[in-house]
Amino acid sequence: MALVETGATAMRPTLRADAARNVAQIRAAAIAAFRGRGLNTPLEEIAAAAGVSKATVYNRFGGRDGLIDAVIGELVAAEMDAIMQRARRVDDPWQAIATYVADRRDLLYREPAFTDALLMTYPNSRQLVALANAATDATEHLLQRGHDAGVLRPGFTAADLYYADVANGLALRALPGQTREDYDRRTRFFIDSLRRPG
Repeated sequence: MALVETGATAMRPTLRADAARNVAQIRAAAIAAFRGRGLNTPLEEIAAAAGVSKATVYNRFGGRDGLIDAVIGELVAAEMDAIMQRARRVDDPWQAIATYVADRRDLLYREPAFTDALLMTYPNSRQLVALANAATDATEHLLQRGHDAGVLRPGFTAADLYYADVANGLALRALPGQTREDYDRRTRFFIDSLRRPG
């Protein structure tokens, strides 16, 4: 889901060695910070971890939105793309939905930044917008397959799954400490509730 480089981007001059090192250090620090705490991590902390000033972060990335665009692929987009592709390869409509929902919830458990991506916390991030659009399309397609096959609970929509995932992500953030075993058990209950009765 990475954005294709435009001609203007491709024509930028090559960074000096020290500037390129700063960019790499900032990216690494941002990934580590966002991965542990979500996309709201203060830029001052990221700059300090990278050994640069906050002004350098703005100079190299243009601020938080640019920094998110630079790292969200590694944090969330690549995994979400794999989740969508895996579900599309499942022939059985119900198993495709179950796989997709389970994988999304797994990503929510492991990656706090996914909750921020769902919430579109930073709507000026082009990468987050692209991710949201692709996920919405994939969800609508999979759920329509389930309705057409008569295996999905009537009336269940992509918006319903979205709100359930947002609520789940916010609960994980507000109530840390849920064991993986309990989380997976609750995920199974949730998935079972989506199947058409009877």
